[in-house]
Amino acid sequence: MASTAGYIISSSCHHVIDDQHWLAGTYPQFAVPYFVYDVYAMFLCHWHRGRVKGHEVAPPPSLRAAAGSYLRKDLLMVLHHAAMVLVCFPVAALWRQGKGDFFLGCLLMAELSTPFVCLGKVLILYKRQHTALHKLNGVALLVTFLLCRVLLFPYLYWAYGRQRGLPFLQVPAALPPAYNAAAAALLAPQLYWFALICRGAWRLFRAPPPPPGQPP
Repeated sequence: MASTAGYIISSSCHHVIDDQHWLAGTYPQFAVPYFVYDVYAMFLCHWHRGRVKGHEVAPPPSLRAAAGSYLRKDLLMVLHHAAMVLVCFPVAALWRQGKGDFFLGCLLMAELSTPFVCLGKVLILYKRQHTALHKLNGVALLVTFLLCRVLLFPYLYWAYGRQRGLPFLQVPAALPPAYNAAAAALLAPQLYWFALICRGAWRLFRAPPPPPGQPP
């Protein structure tokens, strides 16, 4: 849904700074409850998984212990969601003052890779990680994440430079330092997650080692 809204917004804005679309002012208000609920839902999944496992070898973890282990395991994701609510939403809804709908639409399209992340987890849950569907999903995740979350940021700089008549390499110097810092802060976790995806893809497509006693 976010990527669809993002495509509608960005494709409707021919001037990357001044053109506006009504979805750019409406969708962020819809997205905030999603991020809050997603953090809560991920915690519930983590807690109940620990309770089920706990019945096997030890008493189930307390709420406080579960919260601590959840934050240790998914701290980056929780910080990402918190930044979306506490920083990105005020910027999108208040600070922009109707400018830059094109860039907001492009950033929303970053969610295009999310369905493939979810499908991969479902396939692993149902022990289907060795199927062709899982490999196909892995390729789709790798491609969409690269295009929509990593290469997205150079594209935004290029689009701004084209609008202003600037060469690509001169765009960072033409922007306020805070803009470049914000872009770097958004890009950094994407690079980390992309490295994890590449490592997972390498393990998925690497040929299994030959059985003991057989030549490679």
